Amino acid sequence: MAESSLAALPGGSPQHRLTVDRPPPDDRPAVQVELGLMQGFSLAADNRPVTIPLSAQRVVAFVALRSRPTLRPYVAEMLWLDASQDRAMANLRSALWRLRQPGGSIVEARGDYLSLSPHVAVDVLDLVSWSQQLLAGAVDIVTSRVDRIVVAGDLLPDWYDEWVLIERERLRQLRLHALERACVELTLAGEYGRAIEAGLAAVREEPLHESGHKALIEAHLGEGNRAEALRQFEVYARLMRDELHLGPSRQLEALIEGLRA
Repeated sequence: MAESSLAALPGGSPQHRLTVDRPPPDDRPAVQVELGLMQGFSLAADNRPVTIPLSAQRVVAFVALRSRPTLRPYVAEMLWLDASQDRAMANLRSALWRLRQPGGSIVEARGDYLSLSPHVAVDVLDLVSWSQQLLAGAVDIVTSRVDRIVVAGDLLPDWYDEWVLIERERLRQLRLHALERACVELTLAGEYGRAIEAGLAAVREEPLHESGHKALIEAHLGEGNRAEALRQFEVYARLMRDELHLGPSRQLEALIEGLRA
């Protein structure tokens, strides 16, 4: 609110001096945005669902999966492969306009570059960070949140763009190796129930991966469930025979030799 005060001039006549009370700085935190790309696209701002058109979803997902700011023409070209350059750029501008949200942006545009706003939390980035730390031995497996990666699922399962398919397979492989490592480490820590849960998720993701079945069998053995260990071996042996006309490796055979005897 503005207020007026009087100041005397050298000649004695008053002068109005305008003093403006500046509002205090806005200390409110930016709107927290949560972006989900695993098991489908979801967007929420301050825990409230946000609905945006498919064209805007594709822009958000593409930019979120990039590890650095990306040129606008490249984003437009990759998302609208069949359109002319002018049409693709127009589509991109329209999508960015639809992304404007009260309290903060989702995609930041700086010059010719687009990037995800820093206040947007992305489930994929959390999964990648945790998986890489696990594989590097940099997390405490007992206290870590293994359940998140167990239920994570696939990246944007209903999308079939080429850039999505490539990224989906990369993330699938990373998650698969992380699940197998989690199963092994949890078994060593005596957390057999959690180990078996991670192992089952791994073999469900890739039924023909022997390393996943081996980790799961060892978890059953660690818990003392020899019948479950033998049953899991027979499941894998049957899959290999039916699908590839092959058998388990000699290392896996040796693991259950005592059980057969």
